[in-house]
Amino acid sequence: MGAGPELGAAAGGSLLLCASLLGAGCALGLSLGRGRGAADRGALAWLCYDALVHFVLEGPFVYLSLTGNIANSDGLIASLWQEYGKADARWLNFDPTIVSLEILTVVLDGSLALVLIYAIVKEKYYRHFIQITLCVCELYGGWMTFSPDWLMGSPNLNTNNWLYFWVYLVFFNSVWVLIPGLLLWQSWVELEKMYHKGNSLGKKFQ
Repeated sequence: MGAGPELGAAAGGSLLLCASLLGAGCALGLSLGRGRGAADRGALAWLCYDALVHFVLEGPFVYLSLTGNIANSDGLIASLWQEYGKADARWLNFDPTIVSLEILTVVLDGSLALVLIYAIVKEKYYRHFIQITLCVCELYGGWMTFSPDWLMGSPNLNTNNWLYFWVYLVFFNSVWVLIPGLLLWQSWVELEKMYHKGNSLGKKFQ
């Protein structure tokens, strides 16, 4: 019972930081998407939040992991990862699979998110190529984060605490499955429209 207030403060601080990034990402994305359709505004809000998470949260995680470990680090970002480490112990100490994936996530996914934001705002022809690439990278990262531990019987995952399991593990990670999945579907629909439009124009000139 004595650990309750400490647990609540740590969890509350981490969730507040995540909520702040979400608010900032949504505000920036909606501003960039002013005058565009609802789907593109939603995509821009997500992409701005996605980029912030990669650079503001995961970037420092990579740095702290390469220069020491999260468990012995100080600071706001370190405390957030220490809190998440209560749900998945691999994030507390140097885990080569996790750190390797996070390097890829920060460098590749973060950069792709910025390029995709630009492509949507400027209506570039390569928008859906970048969108599909980013979504596949996000889904691959999620699978490779958890599948090695699942195959070993999940020894590092805390499934006994509702907060750690349902909020930290299930909810937060499911978001990076659901939204990339929806964006993949959007790209599929838009590419199909372009294909049929191209066919229709081609037939007119035959």
